Amino acid sequence: MNLLSELLNKKDLWETIFNTIEDGVIIVSPQGNIIECNKAALTITGFSKEELITQKCTILKCDSCNYARKDSSPYWCTLFKVGSFLRKQCTITKKDGSIVHILKNASVLKGPEGSIIGAVETLTDLNELVEKEQQIYCLRQELDLETDFYGMTGHSPKMKRLFNFITNIASCDTPVIVYGESGTGKELVAQAIHELSLRKHGPLVKVNCAALNPTLLESELFGHIKGAFTGAYKSRLGRFESAKHGTIFLDEIGDMPLELQVKLLRVLEQKTIEKVGDNTPIPIDARIVFATNRNLKQLVNEGKFRQDLYFRVNVIPIYIPPLRERKEDIPILSALFLERLAFKSSKKPKTISPEVMNIFTNYDWPGNIRELKNCIEYAFMTCPKEVITSKYLPPDILEIRKDNNIHSKGHKKGLSYQKITNSNYEKQQIIETLKKTKGNQTKAAILLGISRVTLWHKLKKYNIKVTKYVK
Repeated sequence: MNLLSELLNKKDLWETIFNTIEDGVIIVSPQGNIIECNKAALTITGFSKEELITQKCTILKCDSCNYARKDSSPYWCTLFKVGSFLRKQCTITKKDGSIVHILKNASVLKGPEGSIIGAVETLTDLNELVEKEQQIYCLRQELDLETDFYGMTGHSPKMKRLFNFITNIASCDTPVIVYGESGTGKELVAQAIHELSLRKHGPLVKVNCAALNPTLLESELFGHIKGAFTGAYKSRLGRFESAKHGTIFLDEIGDMPLELQVKLLRVLEQKTIEKVGDNTPIPIDARIVFATNRNLKQLVNEGKFRQDLYFRVNVIPIYIPPLRERKEDIPILSALFLERLAFKSSKKPKTISPEVMNIFTNYDWPGNIRELKNCIEYAFMTCPKEVITSKYLPPDILEIRKDNNIHSKGHKKGLSYQKITNSNYEKQQIIETLKKTKGNQTKAAILLGISRVTLWHKLKKYNIKVTKYVK
C-alpha cells in the first residue's frame, strides 16, 4: 500500500487527470481498503471522499464481487487471483440506498518486482441506459397489443373491420384508394397495405400530389431527360420507376391537375410512363395506392376530376373512420401518446384527469388523430404536474368546447360536424376556424390538423379570402 501511494504521489498533474475522467475510478489495496477515488466515483456512489477513503470496498455492496478471503489469504477478492475482468454489468448501492446499474472494468496493479500492490476499478453509470431500455420494452409491449395494427391503434369495431379489410385486399395488385379526413392516418394505411403485400421487400415511394406545381409534379412522378426544360441539366429518375417491384403512394390525388390526370390514366391503362421531354414508353412495375380527403364523385360532377380516371382509381375504396366515430379509442391513443412523449423527453410519465378525458370524448376532433396527438403534446409540455388538467389544454380546444356548450343551449350557432365528403361542410369548417384564429393561417392549420400547404390549397379551392377574418 505504501509503494502504491508513493507511485501515485510522484505523477505530475495526477489529480487533474484523475478527476477529468468521466467514469468513476476507485483504487483499492489487496486487503480491500479504498485508498483513492475520483470525482466521478463520488457522483456515482453519492459518498464524499472522506466517507470512502480507508473504508472497505464492500461499502458499495456490489452484486458481482466474489469474496475469496481466507484466514491464510492476503487478498480480499478473486480479482487478485484472476488478474482482471472487463465489461462486467452489475449494480452497486449508493449512500442513500438506491441502486445504480454500472459497467465495471477492473485490473490488479503490480509493483516493479511484479508483486501485487492493489487494484483499480472503473465504473460506468448505466442507470439512464437501463431506464431507456425499460421504457423501450414498455413501448414494445404497448405496440404489440391486439389494438395495434402496423402503427394504427384502435379496438373499436370500425377499426377492427378496417384492419381485417386491409389484410384481405393487401395481397392483390389492384389499385386502392384510401378515403379519410386529414389526420386519420391515410399514410399508415398505405404502409400497412405495402407491408402485408407480396411487394413488401420492394420500396414504398410516397408522393404528395398537392405539394408541387404541375410542372414539378410531372417531373417528380415520371422523371425527365437532360434538357427537357430550363434547369434540367441532367436526366432524372421518376417516382414510378423508383417504386419498381414495390408500391407508390399518391396522396391527395383529388388535387392533381387535370393535365396530369390524363397521363396518370395512361399509366393505369398501359402500365407505362414517358419521361418529360421524351416519348419512349417505359414499363413500370409498382402497385398504386391513392389517398384523398375529398369527394371524388363531387369533383367529377364539378369537372375537376376525370370520370374515366375516377373509375380506374376507385376500384378498391377504403374508408378510414374519423376519430369522432370511434371515440372508444381515445383513451388508449391518449395513453400511447403520453408514453411516447415521456420516453422522447426523458420526463416522468403523466396521466390525464377524468375531466380532460371527458372533454376529449365530447369533442369532435376535426383534425382527428393528428389533432389529438398535438393536443396531448401541448398539454404534456405545459403541465408541470403528473396529472394533466383542463387548464393545460390548447386554448383552441377550450374555446370550441365553450362554443359547443353555448350552442347546445340554443344561444349560438356552432359548427355542425358532418362527413368530410360534404364540401360545404369543409368550407364552413375552414371559415369558422379562420374566424377563431382571426385569420392566422398557421394556427388555423394546426387546429384543423392539416399542413399549411394543404390549407393554402383549400383556401384557393373554395375561394376563401383570409383578409376578411384578419383582426
